[in-house]
Amino acid sequence: MKNNKTKKLVLLSLLTALALIIFTIESAIPPLVPIQGVKLGLANVITLFLVLNADKKSALAVLTARIILASIFAGQAISMIYSLCGGILAFLAMCTANYILKGRPVWFISTAGAVFHNIGQICAAVILLSWQVIYYLPYLMISGCVTGVLIGLLTDFTAAKMEKSGILKKFTDILYEKEGSHDL
Repeated sequence: MKNNKTKKLVLLSLLTALALIIFTIESAIPPLVPIQGVKLGLANVITLFLVLNADKKSALAVLTARIILASIFAGQAISMIYSLCGGILAFLAMCTANYILKGRPVWFISTAGAVFHNIGQICAAVILLSWQVIYYLPYLMISGCVTGVLIGLLTDFTAAKMEKSGILKKFTDILYEKEGSHDL
């Protein structure tokens, strides 16, 4: 039992590190559109994967650790507030959509998360800045729909490849702490 908990902790730590690496690489890429705050959000592949394939506590832990560490690494403490507000609301939206839709379609679950992420960030901006930032919301909703679909498709593709290779079963055995789970 203890061995399984250790495996789970190591796996979640590796997934957090992978999300941070993806975040760091994406941060180095110039913006794709000239609208402040619009980005693809590739690190959300890890969060969505965990929402679909792990217990919600683990998914939330990895999301929270990624946001806090990414904000520290980037040296942007104020971005942590926006990211936490958006990330927590997105997490709740994805969990709800996943529960209602029973895991399909992944692109829709992802899009729900992306849209609510933007709503969370706008709520934080209204509190910290001014209610006038609400006018920015339609642009973020459009970008959230586009990026949400792309992240959902990428997550679905990745999970399908993992399932075909047998790695997904090993991951889920560890994430759900099943006895006799396989070594990765």
